[in-house]
Amino acid sequence: MAMRFKQAENERDVNCPHSVHVPFERGNTMTDRPVLFDSHVHLDAAEFDADRPEVLRRARDAGVEQLLIPAVSADGWPRLHELCAGDPGLHPAYGLHPCYLSRHADDDLARLGDWLRSHPAVAVGECGLDHFEEGLDRARQLRLLHGHFEWAHHFDLPLVLHARHAFAQVIEAVRAFGKPLRGVVHSFSGSLEQARELSRIGFLVGIGGPVTYERAHRLRRMVASLPVECLVLETDAPDQPGTQHKGKRNEPAYLADVLGCVAALRGVDADELAQRTTGNARRLFLREHLPAVR
Repeated sequence: MAMRFKQAENERDVNCPHSVHVPFERGNTMTDRPVLFDSHVHLDAAEFDADRPEVLRRARDAGVEQLLIPAVSADGWPRLHELCAGDPGLHPAYGLHPCYLSRHADDDLARLGDWLRSHPAVAVGECGLDHFEEGLDRARQLRLLHGHFEWAHHFDLPLVLHARHAFAQVIEAVRAFGKPLRGVVHSFSGSLEQARELSRIGFLVGIGGPVTYERAHRLRRMVASLPVECLVLETDAPDQPGTQHKGKRNEPAYLADVLGCVAALRGVDADELAQRTTGNARRLFLREHLPAVR
């Protein structure tokens, strides 16, 4: 959610379908590296207006070849479409963020369906529930979320879910919908039990900058224990910078920091983890069925 440079909060939720192992790929730099997929970055945010081409160049130099860019309100859909149309590595998701209720018109859900019919997307979102910020109508949030569920099911698209202090409620909403859904709960910091519960109903967990903070004990334990089949990596840039860039603008090149931290917590090779998490993201968002690594 691109509202301000948020720091880690340590607590959140998640889930996942089946994973895929990706063959090693070559980056576009002079050194060989596996391709990374930033599964949640607000590259269309105003914070990047002054230097967006340079931000994207630094991301590619760091091996971040694919980026999922979720909308937060209907007035930003055209800008997001234009941005992604010019680069095959940028993938749009369209939705209505719960923290921007004042910007959402009553007919925006209907407009979302019309927009998706004529503008290709890889996901529906960012949408969800936020019970942290005061003054956000919870009943309206839930109605909007249910509407996103309907469109995701109708178009057979994954969801990009925001859940802040509302993980139990998000799980309940997905179960109550009663029709198949899949997607990712981004910026996860919930418990291992919540992660496993969500993994049974088709959602991956997005791990970003908060995991780099040593005080995020529960999140780090969860990341170390959860099957890799459930993990994707993200930055949520320009928000949620990791400890190396605390207080500064986050950007997708810093996904390499998240990768290194998660690999260290799990005691695995970073290149292998990059291959696995990139494969998970590609299977979810791009519907690619890639061969397993031998």
